[in-house]
Amino acid sequence: MTWLTWRQFRTQGLAVCALLAALAIMLAFTGFDLRHIYTVGGLATCPSNPNCGGPNYDAFLSHYAPVRQLLGPLLLVLPAAIGVFWGAPLVAGELESGTFRMVWTQGVSRVRWLTAKVAIVGVAAVGITGLASLVVTWWYSQIDEVNNSRFQEDIFNERNIAPIGYAAFAFALGVCAGILLRRTLPAMAVTLVGYIVMQVLVLTSIRPHFRSPLRAVGPIDPPPGILPKTGTPAVGLTHSGDWIISNYVTDASGHSVSSIEIRPDSECLNTGHCLADYQQHVTYQPAGRYWTFQWYEFSLYVGLAAILIGLSFWLIRRRLS
Repeated sequence: MTWLTWRQFRTQGLAVCALLAALAIMLAFTGFDLRHIYTVGGLATCPSNPNCGGPNYDAFLSHYAPVRQLLGPLLLVLPAAIGVFWGAPLVAGELESGTFRMVWTQGVSRVRWLTAKVAIVGVAAVGITGLASLVVTWWYSQIDEVNNSRFQEDIFNERNIAPIGYAAFAFALGVCAGILLRRTLPAMAVTLVGYIVMQVLVLTSIRPHFRSPLRAVGPIDPPPGILPKTGTPAVGLTHSGDWIISNYVTDASGHSVSSIEIRPDSECLNTGHCLADYQQHVTYQPAGRYWTFQWYEFSLYVGLAAILIGLSFWLIRRRLS
């Protein structure tokens, strides 16, 4: 059964491995070049310097910009593709064509049949995603260090171990959808929609509350001559690398304001006097919780994957004939 499953899957698996190897080689060359620019440009102090900037900073961040634009979404798209193209057809294809009956009548139990498929393809899916995440995280490491922004919502799910959990979940969702629907195309559609819905749900409603967020309230205290932009954290309220969940300004009566009007003839353009009645409210997760949140999110998705695989085995044993 193991050999049969491998023969059915090997062409797809080897093709993806070849693409991953080519990607790794390309990222190795460009990644070492980025590290050279980082070192020569003296950007090592940027994580602790909120005013880091200048020509070297701009040149570093603009280097390989097209690669960054293409590489960024990879670890969100890859798990979705695994669920749609590997998970959903894995069982649905055989149920749709009826070939599963030939295997079941040869003395192979349903549980053994599904175990072989899930183990081989599932391990490959998780392993390939893990390797891709390792390569991408390494390539982005200096960029993330300079920006100190790896906790931000559009970066967090593209680094380290979180994408591995996404791949496990998407694959399990595809397998379960295939068994429930017994049709390949509907199972693929359900898998894609389910994956997207789960990503949005976790980002907006679950991840911000893995741990109780911290809240800070304080006066608006910009550097001399600079008025703050509503929506950006006030100086001193948070630290570099924190994940800002919400941020707003209130006036003396406690009402939220979207802008602060300063008249051209005002005498307070270069002082904080005109801002004395305003306060900034920030809700955030501190940067030190990054790895805690990575493990929480990874565990959440792996736990859901385990439930879906368990449901798949139950369906195979109880409902299919």
